[in-house]
Amino acid sequence: MSATDGMWVAVDPVSRQLMEIAAKLAEPSTTLLITGESGSGKDQLARWIHQAGPRRDSPLLKIDCASLPSELVESELFGHERGAFTGAVAQKPGRLELAGEGTIVLDEVAALAPGMQAKLLRVLEEKRFERLGGTVALRMEARLMALTNADLSGAVAAGRFREDLFFRLNVLTVEVPPLRKRRGDIAPLAEHFLARLGPVHGRADASLDPSSLRVLEAYEWPGNVRELKNAMERALIFAKDSVLRAEDFPAIRTAASAGAGIAGPLRSLEDVEKETIRATLEATRYKIAQAAAILGISRKTLLDKRKKYGLL
Repeated sequence: MSATDGMWVAVDPVSRQLMEIAAKLAEPSTTLLITGESGSGKDQLARWIHQAGPRRDSPLLKIDCASLPSELVESELFGHERGAFTGAVAQKPGRLELAGEGTIVLDEVAALAPGMQAKLLRVLEEKRFERLGGTVALRMEARLMALTNADLSGAVAAGRFREDLFFRLNVLTVEVPPLRKRRGDIAPLAEHFLARLGPVHGRADASLDPSSLRVLEAYEWPGNVRELKNAMERALIFAKDSVLRAEDFPAIRTAASAGAGIAGPLRSLEDVEKETIRATLEATRYKIAQAAAILGISRKTLLDKRKKYGLL
């Protein structure tokens, strides 16, 4: 399985097996836990399962538990009444209410604060919830899918995640394999991203030569599909012409060569990172937001690294 926008590239046998499992998971309304490394496609798998099931005509709503403060997660999920807290000037329905009979996706569920874990457990047990500051019980009709790249059983053992909530979420579980375990998807995914991103960067006729495909397929892809997409976009920006070659993926080629034991000029990870960031900043004329998006990091992280490497 390989995630793209609104579709899947499933060429590798591991991917095809995953899609068979996903098709079976689309029908029931049971809570679903999707695990896997960052960038492997958990969010897209949740979307595919929603669209393949009977809830496809109802909303799919997502909350990122890691990026929102716990009080905002609670408000986003349950909604609030006017005056429930400072700044609550009007009643606001939460995602559980807005989703109706659709699907709620809790991304990075392991990041939930203990108090929020207890409230989520109660909702899953009773299928009812109240808006913050409210007294009227509302029925939960939506299906819940929880995503995580963390080892939840390990978090339970360490006391960071409620065991009873883990059991509630772990009724149905599917793991998204990392890209390095489904190498048959790498080439078709690269071609897909090339076709999608080429026109964006004025290179609708872009293509990959055999040397670039060999480099891409030899790399371990610790950042998975997200890293592959970012690598394709960087290559499109920096390539001299519309044919992408191995030299258009310098960091990938160096890492792949090192991993394969191929002789060649090796550099430290910091040197590779500094070169990549400098080239991206120059290509985007130092537009921080655009460069951060291409590199796949936050704006703050890019500013910190720019300062670290003296790229001012």
